[in-house]
Amino acid sequence: MSQLIEPGNDLACTIASALMNKGWTIALAESCTGGLVCTTLTELAGSSDWFERGYITYSNQAKTECLGVPLELIESFGAVSEPVAKAMAEGAQRDAGVNVGVSITGIAGPTGGSLEKPVGTVCFGWAIKEKVSNGIAKITTKTMHFSGNRQAVRQQACHFALSELIVLLN
Repeated sequence: MSQLIEPGNDLACTIASALMNKGWTIALAESCTGGLVCTTLTELAGSSDWFERGYITYSNQAKTECLGVPLELIESFGAVSEPVAKAMAEGAQRDAGVNVGVSITGIAGPTGGSLEKPVGTVCFGWAIKEKVSNGIAKITTKTMHFSGNRQAVRQQACHFALSELIVLLN
């Protein structure tokens, strides 16, 4: 494996170390963060040893076509929901053939929110499978509500996704 060069991103370095120690790989499925989490992780030299791929699935069509999220799930719960985040994480993990799939879907604003799902609502999914070829992935989902402008919501979502991943990898 390549030597890891740390650019000062403690979250990404911690995740990289955990994945390399386990011999695991990761794939991301991002909607409202638009690739921000992928960028954060791939800023590390040597990330190709453990980072397989990223999906930016902004539209519902992309979620269904690229990740296999059932359209009925989106229609029933909305694109910003834990069931869709779960399906996105599972789809990324399955399609990429990796140990870890992470998903983020939300409303970064400034428009698009509702009373039920205001701007800043972000749903996350983490699918972790110890053995890629068999076994069942452990799925964790969470919904968070972040404040601030669009960039602040996206940054907070990125940080939360990575912080929770560290907890789940340990």
